[in-house]
Amino acid sequence: MLIKSLFKFCLLIVASTLGGVAALQAGEVEDKITEKLTAAVPGLKITEVRKSEAEGLYEVYSNNGDTIFTTADGQYILTGDLLKITDNGIANVSEQGRATQRARTMDDFDGKGVISYAAKGEQKASIAVFTDIDCPYCRKMHDEVPQLNEMGITVNYYAFPRSGPNTPSFRKYISVWCSDNQQAAMDAAKQGRSVDEQSCDNPVTEQFQLGGRVGVTGTPAIVLEDGNMVRGYVPAQKLAEGLGLL
Repeated sequence: MLIKSLFKFCLLIVASTLGGVAALQAGEVEDKITEKLTAAVPGLKITEVRKSEAEGLYEVYSNNGDTIFTTADGQYILTGDLLKITDNGIANVSEQGRATQRARTMDDFDGKGVISYAAKGEQKASIAVFTDIDCPYCRKMHDEVPQLNEMGITVNYYAFPRSGPNTPSFRKYISVWCSDNQQAAMDAAKQGRSVDEQSCDNPVTEQFQLGGRVGVTGTPAIVLEDGNMVRGYVPAQKLAEGLGLL
């Protein structure tokens, strides 16, 4: 029933907007949508507007990581995920779009200040892990980092203390980052051992904000090289299988 209702809705809005779209030049539709939505939603910062593969709809990406769909005149908006029926079942078009955006955002950040555990021998894959030192499942994943490294997977840690800035967990990550031996400090902190409190210029806040932009809501959050996100702890063996390494 849900898919049927969405299909009917799309037919209605396509019929009501295609006529006006034909008269606009390339780029004018996107500009009009941006103008309409930013005027209607104070504080909204639109990062990209592009045609959706669903005819008559446009995808709107914002600074908070959300995606909405709109008609060409910006009059009607649709929130939630856009699904597509394929020969292999139902595909999530929205998540595919988010993955593309996520990969671009991660590339732009360019790995600034990550704490890296390099693959042993040939690197076969690299993963970005948003982590909270005090998160139990983050600690469980950290115990398996040596296994991931042995399987050719480099683990790059990004800070995402869930409690937010100016909290003990946040300051703990800063102390780890500012340590002379970041890996040793990370290992100790993940095992629940104390780490000398330190302070220095650091990227912890920037990494935390990056997590918000790419849609991190919990930890660990694993961002793959193609921008897809694995939410939560996954055993090393299954993660490697998912990456096509086993």
